[in-house]
Amino acid sequence: MVYLAEFSRVCPRYRVLVGTKPRYGVFCCLGRRTVRQTSHGENGPKAHFLVLEQSITVDEFMTREELIALLGPAVESLGYELADLEVKLGSRDGLLRVFIDKPEGIGLKDCEIVNGRISALLDVEDPLPENYVLEVSSPGLDRRLTKLEHFERFMGSDVRVKLRFPLEGRKNYRGVLRAADEENIEVEVDGKSHRLPIATIDSTRLVPTV
Repeated sequence: MVYLAEFSRVCPRYRVLVGTKPRYGVFCCLGRRTVRQTSHGENGPKAHFLVLEQSITVDEFMTREELIALLGPAVESLGYELADLEVKLGSRDGLLRVFIDKPEGIGLKDCEIVNGRISALLDVEDPLPENYVLEVSSPGLDRRLTKLEHFERFMGSDVRVKLRFPLEGRKNYRGVLRAADEENIEVEVDGKSHRLPIATIDSTRLVPTV
């Protein structure tokens, strides 16, 4: 199994599982750690993952923006960009998913490095009130665009935009990203340009090219 040698230091009592998931390809579980290795399919390389469970029991809860402010400098100090962050709580197994990026792309080792740094920081800060799983990942082929720098980088790409509420009678747009500034993005759909206020956008994702 690729990458297992990298974890030879893991305690022998840890259970090793191997399997597949349709979206992410091959993965393996080493006790409390889950590692999903790269897979090459029809849509190109899949994202890399390193997952580590955390147990948090404090009462205070940081917002997504506060978590980005907390974790961003730690990620950037290692030479990576904190591209995005998702928090899902209120269920039996919460999730804190951190997406990292760098110009040459993200591999499993990168996820392991960042995971070690931010998991130590989370242990000290205790920002979330529930048990959760920490997942460090590359943005993936259908990455979400969350910053002006992202929009500028992927100008001319196909994107899928979902709005929080209907605009021009619709909530979903799929087209070519033509322009962006601090307040709006412009998406061309079937030859017609749509100017969408960023404040109304729930998510903007790249459409993977086959």
